[in-house]
Amino acid sequence: MTSNIQLIERIGRALTANALTLVTAESCTGGLIAAEITALPGSSNWFEGAFVTYRLAAKQRLLGVSRETLAQHGAVSEPTARAMAEGALGACDARISVAVTGVAGPDGGDLLAPVGTVWFAWAVADPSPRCVQASAHRLSGSRAEVRQQAVGIALQGLLAILDDAD
Repeated sequence: MTSNIQLIERIGRALTANALTLVTAESCTGGLIAAEITALPGSSNWFEGAFVTYRLAAKQRLLGVSRETLAQHGAVSEPTARAMAEGALGACDARISVAVTGVAGPDGGDLLAPVGTVWFAWAVADPSPRCVQASAHRLSGSRAEVRQQAVGIALQGLLAILDDAD
């Protein structure tokens, strides 16, 4: 299995080759994606930054997720993940984004989004932000394990989109 650092190295090469920069919009991962990316020397050449929007108000204020989207679909949903990914691109100069929102546990789940439910969205700016892919995963394990699995899925999705762009 490919390690996160190997994925990040490949993502960095692909972003550099295509003169693109990346931004993350993280909720349940709490900045873990950004932390792993910035552990790689030279990532400042292609990593714009991160929005850690844990509370609903932060999703609205920093990423422009509408109150209506959150009220109708909840924080852990495809529409919210898509809005986060697009909003991150609208708030900075990056050209590609990944957004993660979910319930890492051990508490907080409900019937629609049980513990371990994580939504991912990837967006590109071409020229305006648009979500190109979204998916939900039901992850298992401890809170730390769910969050770490989410980091890997987010990175794998980025690489897949970048590979498709080549």
